[in-house]
Formats: sequence, structure tokens, C-alpha cells
Amino acid sequence: MEVLISIVIGVLTASAVFLLLRARIFPVILGLSLLGYAVNIFLFVSGRLHLNSAPLVEHGLAHLPDPLPQALVLTAIVIGFGMTAFLVVLALRALRELGNDRVDEGDET
Repeated sequence: MEVLISIVIGVLTASAVFLLLRARIFPVILGLSLLGYAVNIFLFVSGRLHLNSAPLVEHGLAHLPDPLPQALVLTAIVIGFGMTAFLVVLALRALRELGNDRVDEGDET
């Protein structure tokens, strides 16, 4: 299971870096989102995955999941959604004012 999760995190990170190196605005936003997903999965897995465990238990269950990575991932999801929404609005404004969505073009002053 750990190998599969590691491969998924690696593929997400590699895809994110590939998209971040594009010269267009919207693939960069998609790359940032994928990088956020990879970090969220990494944080979630760092809390150790336990089968047959409940998030809220009384005394007696041997395998307790760590609530800190779960709280960090939930917070990161909310912050990532807000950041993505802001970047999309910013990209649409730049597209409207500049007429294209290239990152490396602009006024040279």
C-alpha cells in the first residue's frame, strides 16, 4: 500500500511540475492544484493509515488514527480552494486586459 501511495504522490508531483513549467496561465493554475493534492495526500499518509480503526473511539481500541494530519489536510483543502479561486479570477482579468494567456509575454518597460 505504501508503494502505491508513493507512486501516486510522485506522479502527481511530476505532473504538477510539468504543468508549472508551461507558458500559459491555466496550466500553471492546474499544476498548482495538482501540487496541492500531492501535498495533501502526503500529509494524510504521514498520519499512518490504519485499517479497522475509528476516528472517535472510547477506551479499548489499539490503533488510533492521528487527528493532526487529518486537520492539516482539511485546512489545506480550504486554503487551496480559496487560492485556486483567486488565481482563476486573476487569470481571467489578465486574459481580458492582455488579450492572451501567455505568462512570458507583456509590456517591456
